[in-house]
Amino acid sequence: MKVKNILLLLLIMVFLTSCGAAESGNGGQVDYEQTKKMVVDILKTDEGKKAIKEVMTGDEMKESLVMDQQVVTDTIQQTLTSEKATEFWKKTYNDKKFAQGVAKHMKSENEKLLKDLMNDPEYRSMMIEVFKEPEIQKEMADALKSQEYREHLQKVITETIDSPLYKVKMQELLLKTVEDMKEAEKSKKKE
Repeated sequence: MKVKNILLLLLIMVFLTSCGAAESGNGGQVDYEQTKKMVVDILKTDEGKKAIKEVMTGDEMKESLVMDQQVVTDTIQQTLTSEKATEFWKKTYNDKKFAQGVAKHMKSENEKLLKDLMNDPEYRSMMIEVFKEPEIQKEMADALKSQEYREHLQKVITETIDSPLYKVKMQELLLKTVEDMKEAEKSKKKE
């Protein structure tokens, strides 16, 4: 009810403003700037804000917004698939910072997808078939023999050996091996 009162008040003010402008000798022309200022001032008041909020949360408005969602979806789809959009995305993905940001956000989704695919028997059998192809096997063998791969492997091994966690595990394994050897020696002496 208040919304209707405020909207009615707004219409009356616009009408009165236009009448006042006509009487003041503007030749019947409504002073647009004054009307605009008055409407904006009304909308900035607490009552104006409340009225707009009530209008936006009304059932009719919600229904019209829901109905317009298809229009929004169609518009976005047409915009993204146009030639200009394709050019825009190509240029945007050439920007390393943008591509890196997208990759970071998609990393977890990609990992989940790959894990799901690895558990899929059909996907696994397809991958096995791909790796059985002679061309793929040759390319993999060439890649493993390359100097670049060897340098990478050497770097990974060095980093692993330098890792404190690895050092602790190696010490534990060596101590266990020494203990096993002592026990084996003791059992031989007993025999």
